[in-house]
Amino acid sequence: MSEAPVRDQFIGGRWVPAADGRTYPDTSPYDGRLVAQAAASSRADAQAAIDAAAAAFPAWAATTPQARATIFLRAADILARRADEVRAMLTAETGATQGFAAFQVARSIDTLRVAAGWPYLAVGEVLRSGVPGRFAFTVRHPLGVVFGITPWNGAHILAWRTILTPLAYGNTVVLKPSEDSPIVAGLMIAEVMEEAGLPAGVLNVITNAPGEIGPVADAVFESEAVRLIMFTGSAPTARRLAERAGRHLKRTVLELGGYNPLIVLADADVDRAVDAALFASFYHQGQICMNARKIIVERPLFARFTDAFVARTATLVRGDPADPATFIGPLITDRAAELVEAQVAEAVAAGGSILTGGTRDGRLFAPTILADVPASADAAREEIFGPVVLVEAADSGEDAVRIANATCYGLSAAILSGNADRALALAHGLEAGMIQVNEQTVAGEIGFPNGGVKQSGWGYTGPAGLHDFTEIRQMSVQAAIGAYPVPK
Repeated sequence: MSEAPVRDQFIGGRWVPAADGRTYPDTSPYDGRLVAQAAASSRADAQAAIDAAAAAFPAWAATTPQARATIFLRAADILARRADEVRAMLTAETGATQGFAAFQVARSIDTLRVAAGWPYLAVGEVLRSGVPGRFAFTVRHPLGVVFGITPWNGAHILAWRTILTPLAYGNTVVLKPSEDSPIVAGLMIAEVMEEAGLPAGVLNVITNAPGEIGPVADAVFESEAVRLIMFTGSAPTARRLAERAGRHLKRTVLELGGYNPLIVLADADVDRAVDAALFASFYHQGQICMNARKIIVERPLFARFTDAFVARTATLVRGDPADPATFIGPLITDRAAELVEAQVAEAVAAGGSILTGGTRDGRLFAPTILADVPASADAAREEIFGPVVLVEAADSGEDAVRIANATCYGLSAAILSGNADRALALAHGLEAGMIQVNEQTVAGEIGFPNGGVKQSGWGYTGPAGLHDFTEIRQMSVQAAIGAYPVPK
């Protein structure tokens, strides 16, 4: 392990080891090889990063939109130059297949270029005053320090999305990537932004070891400088985070899990519907928060669709994510693979049946389709974070919408149909933050609001995040001091 590169943190514009010198092993989910030794951040490191971000805030908040945009555009060019390196690290560190790694890098480059326009969106408005001679208006100010926690599953693109919205609007950031992806979801981001000319302290990256988030969190929650906590991850963790943030009156932006139903109406093109279902269900081994967890098919098409879907699923190649032929790579950890296996077993014990898959070879889980899972089973309404999807028949489009809404989540949903007007009418009844017609569930564009309803979180990134990452200040001007009814 001593031969692996040691990766320092990025604090105040400098690359520094953990305060106590400790590191932890960062390993590949596919073969367990050591990728690097990452700094094991402590409370002292978190506090140093917060202090650096707070010190950098006044100057960054005062920078012009053009200056911020220029840095983002430089970063896009740098990332494009390093694309091969980032793709290789996505595969090594997170098990991303070649297709998903390439998608993340391309989308990240595009996001940087689109985000260059976001600093210009932080505008106020003129207010109509009831006082003669008073000119009133609002201005938007950045909050201060934002603490961002990013996941391993869409490691690179989600890390960029976490930092770019607050930075665009004048905030400074402390980024804490997942313990399973410290390099590609954190340190590589800092390298690119440092080369692009981002001032010291505006972005800081700390990398705590697994199970050691507690002291880091203490520093974050107790610091008055940290104004907002942005978290992408599971609902149970978010509940604990939001509860504690509430005690300190800190804002939160939460992007959480989703059950993400995919509805296939009876008039849909079967071949294209199967293609969409394969992508929605099994892209990145089902480890994307927007993966479809249930496919609901109108009964006249159910048997035909299911037969074709099962046949195609059985042909998907699983194995080494570095092999371009691989569509199903490894799950992120042994624990994750064991949990998926246990959840499938529970669904079968509840009355469900396995149409294909259901087997595990280490962290490689076969793409799995479940049927006949009763509504009372956990799998019928809770996400299985792996390559597992349920199929269910619906008596009508309205019945499909009812089934789709029978979950506490509301992140993404989609409807496939030969009649877009009918599908759109049904889509208005879906309880999800992102709804697509004739598109699968893992969809969206950079400038669109990306967020959920119900227990899939709240708040947005991108243009829609303006309200979350800034605060309104009302101001007024009068030509002279007014007269007041006070004793003379």
